[in-house]
This record gives sequence, structure tokens and C-alpha cells, in this order.
Amino acid sequence: MEAKKLALLCREFAENKKAEDIAILDVRKVSNVTDYFVICSGSSEPHLRSIVTELESRLWKDHAIRPRAEDGGRGGRWVVMDFFDVIVHIMHPDVRKQYDLESLWSDAARVRTSPPRKPKAKAAPKA
Repeated sequence: MEAKKLALLCREFAENKKAEDIAILDVRKVSNVTDYFVICSGSSEPHLRSIVTELESRLWKDHAIRPRAEDGGRGGRWVVMDFFDVIVHIMHPDVRKQYDLESLWSDAARVRTSPPRKPKAKAAPKA
């Protein structure tokens, strides 16, 4: 799967579990380690675990993709999932603020994504 598509899927699956402040950084021009970072926050350790579980299960079930490595454990406040071309950082807001990856990688371009579409309201029937 193309790296950008995988990054966008990771974003979508994190959104499924109400991940907060999701950012995708295109690091291809500033790193030779990976192509994209997906960074998001979860408000508690159970919230972080639910985001990780959603990513693991949906990527495996729908696309037969597993992370090649995962660090931070299920009880951690920062979980890193390495999909080779995409690295996902799922962080507690305090940890995210402390390490400030977005500033550290400020030379990377942010991938713009359109907000989820809201269903169109049906027009009221004419009287």
C-alpha cells in the first residue's frame, strides 16, 4: 500500500476512537527513516489503548497490515507503531507537549486532510 494512503487510513482509524489533535507530517524530504508521521493524542491510558487496538485490528482485518514493530506497550503514555513507511505516535497530551514532535520536525510538510463530510440535510417537503 502506498505510504500516504496508509497514513490517511491510520488517521481515519484513530478518528474512529476519538483521537485528538491528529497531525500527519510528510517527512520524506527531511528524513531517510520513514515517509510519514501520524501523531495523535488520547486523553487517558485506556483511550490510548483503544486507539492502538483500533489501528492494529482494522489494518490487519481490512488490509492484512501489521506494524513491523511497536514500542511503549499497552500501559504506556506514548505508543509508537512502526509500519516502515509510516510511523504512528499515539501520545498522552502531557507527553506530546513535552516532546513536541511537530516543532522538532517543523521542516516537514503537514498533510492537509479535508474534514469529515457532514450528511446533507434533507429539504423540507413543500406544502
